[in-house]
Amino acid sequence: MAVSSPSLVKAPEEIPPDRLTVVRKRHPGRWLMAAALLLVGAAVLRSVTTNPRFGWDVVDTYLRDVSIGRGVVVTLELTAICMAVGALLGIVLAVMRLSVNPVVRSAAFLYVSFFRGTPVLVQLLFWYNLAALYPQLTFGIPGVSLDANQLITPMFAAILGLGLNEAAYMSEIVRAGILSVDHGQGEAAGALGLTRMQTMRRVVLPQAMRVIIPPSGNETIGMLKTTALVSVLAVPDLLYSAQILYSRNFQTIPLLIVASIWYLVVTTVLTTGQFYIERRFSRGNRTLPPTPLQQLRRLLRTHTPLAAGRTS
Repeated sequence: MAVSSPSLVKAPEEIPPDRLTVVRKRHPGRWLMAAALLLVGAAVLRSVTTNPRFGWDVVDTYLRDVSIGRGVVVTLELTAICMAVGALLGIVLAVMRLSVNPVVRSAAFLYVSFFRGTPVLVQLLFWYNLAALYPQLTFGIPGVSLDANQLITPMFAAILGLGLNEAAYMSEIVRAGILSVDHGQGEAAGALGLTRMQTMRRVVLPQAMRVIIPPSGNETIGMLKTTALVSVLAVPDLLYSAQILYSRNFQTIPLLIVASIWYLVVTTVLTTGQFYIERRFSRGNRTLPPTPLQQLRRLLRTHTPLAAGRTS
């Protein structure tokens, strides 16, 4: 039996780290569970696709219907406008919650408590029926008198209800992000002569975005689905458009499937955008969240470089 020359065998410490690999431990139980889930998913998919009561031909017909497309546009408009209102007002409320003035801090706390403590549907109906309480809106300004019945349209009531409610949640998200920034950052900015607002805008908020972005993305997706509530106000969003159609042709289930498919499509796009926005704001971290392709490669890879294993 031949013995290798000692000069040809390298000690472990002499091997470059980039050539060392880690062999992943095998987990057959996980693969069995994955196979079982795939079988269950295939059975459910087969049952859904082969059941004629779902009316897939009707779904295919109305998936590209003009009124459904208009409903998708209205839903996207409502989501964008209400999230913009909620984000801007939420930043103001978050700063008020952190104010040293007890009156300002208490006012923001009461706002958040009220809008988080009452159902969104109740708030939508309240704003829609505001004219029953205040037929004329003067806002305390002499010479100003607005007819509430003409001002509070269904669309405007939807924006008020969803936007003001979202502001309460966004304020807590922004406040958590601000509190996550080290207090020394504000002290250093003050030592450089920056005012409190300049410190907040230029120093604190950019660093807080890493904490703010993930829950804000979830709130955006939640807002997209919450817009379905405006159908009670006869706002022609996606769900209301589907309801109008199935009230005429009585194809309730297929049209609800059409609405669900469009919600899933838009939600998937928003989720993908949220993922890459989070990666952008995480560039200063040691590791970035892996993309789906990187996750697939890691799953199928047997040998993992030692350097990658240390950083992951």
